[in-house]
Amino acid sequence: MSETNVSAFKVKQTRFPVSLFFILFGVLLLMSGVHTGFILLAYEFNWNVWAQTAIPIAYWAAVALGLTGYIKWRMKKSYEEPMKILAAATSQVAKGDFSVFIPPYHTADRLDYLDVMLMDFNKMVEELGSIETLKTEFFSNVSHEIKTPIAVIQNNAELLHRDNLTDEARHEYTENIMQATRRLSGLISNMLKLNKLEKQAIKPLPEEYDLCTQLCECALGFEEQWDKKQIEFEADIEDSVTICADAGLMELVWNNLLSNAVKFTEQGGKITLRQTSDDEKITVEVADTGCGMSEETMSHIFDKFYQGDTSHSTEGNGLGLALALRVLQLTDATVSVKSKLGEGSVFTVTVPKN
Repeated sequence: MSETNVSAFKVKQTRFPVSLFFILFGVLLLMSGVHTGFILLAYEFNWNVWAQTAIPIAYWAAVALGLTGYIKWRMKKSYEEPMKILAAATSQVAKGDFSVFIPPYHTADRLDYLDVMLMDFNKMVEELGSIETLKTEFFSNVSHEIKTPIAVIQNNAELLHRDNLTDEARHEYTENIMQATRRLSGLISNMLKLNKLEKQAIKPLPEEYDLCTQLCECALGFEEQWDKKQIEFEADIEDSVTICADAGLMELVWNNLLSNAVKFTEQGGKITLRQTSDDEKITVEVADTGCGMSEETMSHIFDKFYQGDTSHSTEGNGLGLALALRVLQLTDATVSVKSKLGEGSVFTVTVPKN
């Protein structure tokens, strides 16, 4: 049950209704009346001293026993049993079982504080289960991503120990090792950046600067790569537009989007960098004519370590878009993507004007 549904109803702050108080009060009054009846009977029939003493004592002993038993039963149903169930569930969670679920005792219109506590416990366990799953996937992905370049380094280092290597072979093995170390360094660097951003150890330092100049500088950084693949690059941006954001963090976003565009655009393709602005927002689009993505891939592209096109997996580590997304979230900006298989992709970043 969602918090909205809970808040729509008044949560009872006691497990003993007012009606129970009046029932017990009425029962005691009734028992007192019966006791008065015993006194009148004793006077009317002139009971002996022993009967006048023993009968009221036995009567009130039975009344006390009945009331005590009833109260104990109510306490057991209201407190002991729920607490034992909660204790058992807590023990299961402590042992790593996050499939535990304790249903509330009442319907939504009759919730009390114990029901809310159980619902909060279920929510906590669900969140812990999600975190555990993410942690397992994270370590699995990290292990895989680190293992691959290390294997490359090890294999090529062993090849370098061979005798009578040609200069060409030696250069090839050395280049392979350098590429693997760069990939490993990039992976660790991105992991540290993403971790710091998620924990807000890195706080954006907004400043006013020219976004158009930054976009041009970032695009020129990939000139050698698009020339090598004979990619047509088109830039349609304004002469100047001022943005208030952390320039260093925003540079990570543009470099990542442009890097992906170059990586996934085939030989002779086209990349378009477009920037527009109005009174409320600044929009930046990075479009390519690359391989495109399916709906399934688009739903996961911002997940850590996800790489939809495995043919380019050696050129990245699947952290770039996750890193870009976190930066944009901290900047109150948004990113969206449109893509079709075989028709390229368009990433659109919208930054509000301050």
